[in-house]
Amino acid sequence: MSTSAQTAAPALSKHTERAQAVRAFIAQVRQLAPDAAQATPAQLAQVATLLEALGQRRDLFSAEAFAVVPDRPTSIYRLAEDIDGGYALYLSLGEPGKAQPPHDHTTWAIIAGVNGNERNEVYARASSQDPLRDTLTHVRRVDVGPGGSIVLGPGDVHTIELVGDEPGAHLHFYGLALDRLHGRVVFESTAGGTYRTFSPPAAIYHARLSPQELQDELRGEAEIAVLDVREAGRYARRHLLYAVPAPLWRLELLADRLVPRRDTRIVLVDDDETQAHQAAAKLTRLGWTDVSVLAGGTDGWERAGLELFSGTNVPSKAFGEVIEHEKHTPWIDVEELHERVARGDDIVVVDSRTPEEFHNFTLPFSHSLPGAELVYRIRELAPDPKTFVVVNCAGRTRSIVGAQTLIDAGIPNRVASLRNGTMEWLLSGRELAYGRHAALPEPGEAALAAAREQARDVAQRAGIGYIDAATLAAFEAEQATRTLYKFDVRTREEYETGHREGWRWAPGGQLVQATDEYLATRRARVVLADWDGVRALTTGAWLAQLGAVEVYLYQPSALAPVQSGPEPRRVLRHRPDAPGLRAEALRAALDADEAIVFDVESRVAFERGHVPGARFAAPDRLAEFLSPDDQRTVVVASSDGVLASAVAAELAWRSKRPVQYLLGGTRAWKAQGLELAKGAQGVLTGDDDQSISPYLFDDLSARDQGFREYLDWELGLVAQLEREGSGGIRLIAAA
Repeated sequence: MSTSAQTAAPALSKHTERAQAVRAFIAQVRQLAPDAAQATPAQLAQVATLLEALGQRRDLFSAEAFAVVPDRPTSIYRLAEDIDGGYALYLSLGEPGKAQPPHDHTTWAIIAGVNGNERNEVYARASSQDPLRDTLTHVRRVDVGPGGSIVLGPGDVHTIELVGDEPGAHLHFYGLALDRLHGRVVFESTAGGTYRTFSPPAAIYHARLSPQELQDELRGEAEIAVLDVREAGRYARRHLLYAVPAPLWRLELLADRLVPRRDTRIVLVDDDETQAHQAAAKLTRLGWTDVSVLAGGTDGWERAGLELFSGTNVPSKAFGEVIEHEKHTPWIDVEELHERVARGDDIVVVDSRTPEEFHNFTLPFSHSLPGAELVYRIRELAPDPKTFVVVNCAGRTRSIVGAQTLIDAGIPNRVASLRNGTMEWLLSGRELAYGRHAALPEPGEAALAAAREQARDVAQRAGIGYIDAATLAAFEAEQATRTLYKFDVRTREEYETGHREGWRWAPGGQLVQATDEYLATRRARVVLADWDGVRALTTGAWLAQLGAVEVYLYQPSALAPVQSGPEPRRVLRHRPDAPGLRAEALRAALDADEAIVFDVESRVAFERGHVPGARFAAPDRLAEFLSPDDQRTVVVASSDGVLASAVAAELAWRSKRPVQYLLGGTRAWKAQGLELAKGAQGVLTGDDDQSISPYLFDDLSARDQGFREYLDWELGLVAQLEREGSGGIRLIAAA
């Protein structure tokens, strides 16, 4: 296809309407006053008129989205804020009688009414003969209600009080964010006197939406991304089906990959809103403009009677179970497989996991053939149509999807999945092979021609097709209003040898198996680069059947410029950088007992190798383990130092103490010839950071019990998906 289908724009939620109105307001302000720090009174008067107009959009500031928080008579909600703290817009709520003592701002401030009457008494400040006391002189009174406003200069002092019987809602617009106004003071009385630092609000909230509202949006047509900001281990215990793990302290590394469009509708989830508002603040400062918080978090979702899931990559794994349930994908058990191999039957077993997973462990007689490679390469391993092809993985999903991929493609061979994969193999008392290297066979000319024809047929039945260069350019031009993901689904080696600039690497099998690790925006456009006429087509067909996104294929020109090397990692910053410490310097500091090291990568990586004496903590719990009496330098470590640098910057900002990070991470430590320690000693936060696979359990009885629980869980996903009721899976008919 050369153009995309034209459809009516989906209805906008009130949250997105508000986000658009706020963006438009900020854009107009930038035109009137390009430099927040240098805004003139005349410019601010014009801004006040704009703020009044925004305040009169009362439908955008409903009590459902913005409620007075219990025990906080003044509740502040953040609506917008630049990364440097400029142009900070808040909604201030209060019950009648709410009041603030005389205080200044040290920056300009504009207040406009939405609801209720906020009385402002404005004072001029003057020095007295006592350097610890200033005097205040009343200048004016301004009542701010709907349609009204007041402009305050940096040196103005005012009191506020909600008068009348109506609750108050007022827009407060500042030249600098509240938590950056370190020089603000509050006076003891309206006459002045002594003064002290006026601390920022203890908590700043963000717009909430109810579980029912979120469920409706998930079932709607507009783009939406639901991010669960807890650490992945806690996420895996209970979460919404379509919530994508994006931990609060790892957002700097994940947000741009998962939700590339800054105006995307984002809903943040945690247990009970404890972390979600912190994450909303971070995303807002990093440039995302339509961010809300699920009221009550997963606890509130559950109280509303809605379904929660456990586990990881659940939409993809549930998809695999639906495939087997609906299409009756054939399978064999480990006993039959063992018998066939033992007697020398004409059988080929292919492991559809990644080459790295294959290297870790696999069946002794299997061949590595990751999911997207199956149709592309299977004829080199099973050229005889009489050969029985069995697809295995570690559990169930990739065995099922892999087998059905070959069946849907119409290869002439008998195909089956290995029921319960290598888990069942181990449960039967048999051994796996370890350390095998994957060698993928290159398809011959005739085999490739047949694979292309079969892949083309599958793609057509799935309803996906090609776009041309002009359409791709149009999609790219529309990225500000429609999310676009561009993926190259070939092997790592092929991608790193040469790929188009701006295209991310996502091996096709993993893009289907772990979709939520690559993208978070539902109903986004996904374009797959087709270099060979097979792998992008079979991958795209499965994504289309999964139903979460629009899928397109694009065939790069053979003459198009390419880049080599791994996919670049973009790390976003909103805190001052923490200093890095080289491995040799850290070793010297440790030898002198002048440093304490916290590793934050993952518990699994920590146990495999860490700086001697280091402790492991999930990043969101690090502060629990910092003793004010311990004056040693805090050093944060991760595998390559990237995560550690972001965590160190955040920890330094929050703890107000010096924090450094290990430059180059534990890899650099090892590269310097320094010893790494192994084992679980020093793990402080259990499995909060990630769900631990039973394959990693040392206790074999615990491992086997973990296998059984996992298999029971996966087999129960179809029924759970039916209870949840919002799946968009649409399987194609048989050829």
